[in-house]
Amino acid sequence: MSEGPRGGKDSRLDKDPLAQARDEPADQGGGRGRGDRVAGDRVAGDGASADRAAAPAGPAPDGTDGPAPDGTDGPAPDGTDGPAPGGTDTYALYRRGLDLLGRGSAAAAAQLLERAAAAEPHSRSVLEALARAQFDAGRYTASAGSFRQIVAASPSDDYAQFGLGLALARAGDPRSAAEHLALAAAMRPDLRHYTDALRDVRATLRFRSRGDGQI
Repeated sequence: MSEGPRGGKDSRLDKDPLAQARDEPADQGGGRGRGDRVAGDRVAGDGASADRAAAPAGPAPDGTDGPAPDGTDGPAPDGTDGPAPGGTDTYALYRRGLDLLGRGSAAAAAQLLERAAAAEPHSRSVLEALARAQFDAGRYTASAGSFRQIVAASPSDDYAQFGLGLALARAGDPRSAAEHLALAAAMRPDLRHYTDALRDVRATLRFRSRGDGQI
């Protein structure tokens, strides 16, 4: 599997499988790519979903990864898809965390996003950002835990299944990783990052199986 920390405006972005998969466009058959990620995820204590239409996700126009300046992707301070009244601190933590993540400061981003997640534990946007920051900081077990929360709430989320699989693989559990990567690849067989990751993990399992047979 390809390695590399989270990139911002430089070429490291191309080496990050989580970033690549997140920004993968939708297929021609109408499948859901990362650009179609539903943004109806409130960063609010009640975890309610907004009614407004989803907006494209992915890198903002300035090259950083996260919500566009107009706030259409992810929580917004007006309360429609963001903090409830009085929740602006959580929103600020979320946006600052994404900014740090986009600049390659994954460890610092994770610290802020952990605080945001503690305040809004049911926010998918916050959990995904936290999982990505933890992954890029090399905290694979913690990243798997964050992705697992998203999967528990939404098993059909292909990107969360993919992220969970990658994190488990990096944490040294390729067998469990293969299960989640297989689900992601089955949901979106058109995404090469999913199928490549699944092939790599299965190759690891075959290699270990041959090694065990020689003992």
